[in-house]
Amino acid sequence: MSAKNRSIYTHEEALDRLKAGNARFVSGRARFPTVQKEVLAELAKGQHPYATILGCSDSRVPPELVFDAGFGELFIIRVAGNVLGAPILGTLQYAGAHLNTPLFVVMGHDGCGAVEAAVDWKFHGAAPKSRIQVLLEDILPSLEGLDGARPRELLLRAAVEANVRHTVERLLDTPEGKARAAAGEMKLVGAVYDLESGRVKFLD
Repeated sequence: MSAKNRSIYTHEEALDRLKAGNARFVSGRARFPTVQKEVLAELAKGQHPYATILGCSDSRVPPELVFDAGFGELFIIRVAGNVLGAPILGTLQYAGAHLNTPLFVVMGHDGCGAVEAAVDWKFHGAAPKSRIQVLLEDILPSLEGLDGARPRELLLRAAVEANVRHTVERLLDTPEGKARAAAGEMKLVGAVYDLESGRVKFLD
């Protein structure tokens, strides 16, 4: 890793920044209502984000706001259900190989429509439209082992967390994930955002 592209933060410092930013967001003390032109001009020279976040496309879960992060601080990938796929994996590989972000976060959220649709398809036979099925096929493996007879709210919460953990496991199992984790260059964590409180729970 070249000194030019090395992050100025360790993965633990990056995670601490996300937690502190979310705490400011939840308490109503966010720091970035506007961005100065001088900041934009400096960012035009290059980007050095301290974290890469794979999140859901849901309009209620914008990572930059949730973590009270400024321009250039987070590298964001958003797709319904925070699922993996070839373009997503390619983007994550770019973040690791060229941006060298020390922290990767897979963030789901409660009330996720994609996860709910996958639950309904698996446990209730409610088949979605064909292109949505392709998306949900990435979620279905994470639902194995869940009890479809549980109360719906509890089942959906468990499914959201299971989907995040499944994606984290898949990423850790990639050659790049194994190599960077073994070298101590990267930390990969899962998280779930609560729509009502705005709080992010980081998973073990």
